[in-house]
Amino acid sequence: MDRTSNTAGSRIRELLSLTRAMLVDRRGVAAIEFAFIAPVLLALYFLTMEVGQAIEANKKVGRVGSMVADLVTQQQSMPSSELDAIMRIGGAIIQPYNRTQPNIVVTAIEITNEQSPKVRVVWSRKMVNGAFSRAAAPGDTTTVPEKLRIPGTFLIRVSGELDYRPVITWAADNKASMGLTAAFDKIAMRETYYLRPRMSPRIDCTGC
Repeated sequence: MDRTSNTAGSRIRELLSLTRAMLVDRRGVAAIEFAFIAPVLLALYFLTMEVGQAIEANKKVGRVGSMVADLVTQQQSMPSSELDAIMRIGGAIIQPYNRTQPNIVVTAIEITNEQSPKVRVVWSRKMVNGAFSRAAAPGDTTTVPEKLRIPGTFLIRVSGELDYRPVITWAADNKASMGLTAAFDKIAMRETYYLRPRMSPRIDCTGC
């Protein structure tokens, strides 16, 4: 009986000794801490990089609208092919980002010289996924900011749009994201510019 008790007591003391030794031994602490911290640091790094790229892409969307509007308003008239070339140049500004393509809509707007002026589309053209087509029919009503609603005036409106896809949501086969990343998929970026013609009272577009 005494021998059994001594054996049990000896094992308990050995177990306590091993426990104390494990608590004191810190040789693996750094590795464990790194295993916990490294994913967080990497996530913060990629998040910071992605936010920076998104901000730069949004700035480029604004430059697309301003550049296209600037080139169009320097013309007195143009064929649709020339307008398409201007929009294609504008779309190239977004490079090197290439996960989605920018959409550009150019609309010529006339504000009638009436007591209650109407805002009408004269012509309109768009570039969507690299393809060109008419955006709105001539004579359709549209809207402009109130401060630009001046009777007898002509405006060029250019809208640049981009569905920004972060790296974490992008797939080569263009499949929709699933789960948590779907909340960050295709962030809508849009800028609209209004400019007046510079060389003539209005700008005509053949074939638009």
